[in-house]
Amino acid sequence: MGAFSAVSALEAVAGYPTPLLAAKQQVVVIGGGFGGATAAKYLRLMDSNLQVTLVEPKRYYYTCPFSNLVLGGYKDLSEIRYGYDNLSRYYGIHVIQATAARLNASSKKVILTDGKSFSYNRAIVSPGVDMRFDKMEGYNYGIVNKIPHAWKAGRSTLLLKKQLVEMRDGGTVLICPPDQPYRCPPGPYERAGLIAHFLKQHKPRSKILILDAKEQFAKQALFTSGWEQLYGHMIEWFPGSAGGKILRVDAGEMAVETEFGIEEGDVINFIPDQWAGQIAHESGLVDESGWCPVDQRTFESTIHPGIHIIGDAAIAGAMPKSGLSASSQAKFTAVAVIDMLNNKNPETTSLANTCYSFLAPEYAISVASVYHLSGSKIVKAEGSGGVSPINANLSVRRAEAIYAQGWYDSITQDMFG
Repeated sequence: MGAFSAVSALEAVAGYPTPLLAAKQQVVVIGGGFGGATAAKYLRLMDSNLQVTLVEPKRYYYTCPFSNLVLGGYKDLSEIRYGYDNLSRYYGIHVIQATAARLNASSKKVILTDGKSFSYNRAIVSPGVDMRFDKMEGYNYGIVNKIPHAWKAGRSTLLLKKQLVEMRDGGTVLICPPDQPYRCPPGPYERAGLIAHFLKQHKPRSKILILDAKEQFAKQALFTSGWEQLYGHMIEWFPGSAGGKILRVDAGEMAVETEFGIEEGDVINFIPDQWAGQIAHESGLVDESGWCPVDQRTFESTIHPGIHIIGDAAIAGAMPKSGLSASSQAKFTAVAVIDMLNNKNPETTSLANTCYSFLAPEYAISVASVYHLSGSKIVKAEGSGGVSPINANLSVRRAEAIYAQGWYDSITQDMFG
């Protein structure tokens, strides 16, 4: 496909050029991650007559998948960084590096934080998650430099890595996962393994305590057996019933208070509870849960028609909040949007998710599932997918690590290539 012309997909507003064909259907996509970037690209691939605008405030996107490998010392942050030039150059997407403040569903306008606005026929919103600083006593935005969550890859990832590098040998790392639902359910436990990999090499007398309000977690048997095999007793997991539930964070003392007492940490990785990204709240797209209810046949908001929500922010039935879930939903929704713009009933299809988790750079496990619509709900297809075998030898785990790298290369090429 040829390079995008200077003609924008926007309506005539101050500071932006005028579209060549005002009659063309215009779709705006908010957010340039696994959901948004994929949706923008596939809208243009499926209908080159659409005018597609992607609004994303950051010049570069750092993937949360593989960010734990940065913490483990196996990847550099530059290896998980992607830009948007190819989407403009090869797919004709108008990329605006700006922050969308809100969408006005009644007038079908996007309002930017600088006050400018533009119209759309349909919108796809992929806002990801925001951290809830209102849920935990003592944890607020003012202490994120001292107790980073690193749940949005980038600067926070480097800050947590720096703390691990500077920690004394024999120190304690506290990892505090959030309550459900949250982005990447296995992520905190992958993080524990990769931090243990770093500590085993450089600070072998150290330990990791996972203080978890939950009583169980994703791929638990695979994680716990792998931790023991690779790291002995370096990692200890405490469920809520055994003292894992955190009541208060004390940044001054570098400690957390649990129902069983005070735990001090040389490094504390407190991962807050989460909800849909800010624009979803500002646009009135969330319900009382803080997440976005959607018609799961089309991912159209059940609150404001004409706006589709995908990825982590959406209430998407049985699907987890993951990168591949967002990518799969993006393609599904792109088809639905094009059908609806052409006054057709959207076709139903299946969706998929695969999640690889590293316990060490050459040791990975996985879970995969296929999903379909049952009535109006997305459910797991009976008998689909599966998890890595519990008693596999190291060659199987090494092979899965290779497959994981292949999956990552493929999905990021699909998003940004």
